[in-house]
Amino acid sequence: MRDRQVSRGTRRAREFEAFVAGAAGRLLHAATLLTAEAPNANPRARRLLTLALAHTYARWDRLHGEDPYDCARQYLATRFARAIWHQYVHQYVAFGRARPDPRSPLAALTPQERLILVLRLYEGVAEEQAAALLGLPTERIHTMCDRATANLLHPARPTAPRTAGPKVAPS
Repeated sequence: MRDRQVSRGTRRAREFEAFVAGAAGRLLHAATLLTAEAPNANPRARRLLTLALAHTYARWDRLHGEDPYDCARQYLATRFARAIWHQYVHQYVAFGRARPDPRSPLAALTPQERLILVLRLYEGVAEEQAAALLGLPTERIHTMCDRATANLLHPARPTAPRTAGPKVAPS
């Protein structure tokens, strides 16, 4: 009996290690896109990845044919969405934290736009699935994805500084 449990635990660990070896890079990239951090300085993305992988490992034996990548991606997205909400609610407490890297093309988007764009375009999640995952109407997902895409393709130009009239030298 004990040998069977050890064998099952060893097999579980090997399966999970193989999953992490294949999926962690893509999940980290998705998390980095969500947080809009620099790829080489992404502590928030790494934390999201760690939490998603820990959650997936905890559910590993109960997946029963479910895609572990889908499970990890769902947790990553919902955890990020929850962080967005808490940041919004406690904006003055969290002020100064979680700022995107200004060099990231996604930095100009709102966190919710980034989330929807990453799910739809990078991860290939269908509108209906994204809507169900985030608890939003499908039309809202469609509209936000279109707006985020338009903002990426045609970013707003910075306004030119106002110039005062010509300076007159005092006489």
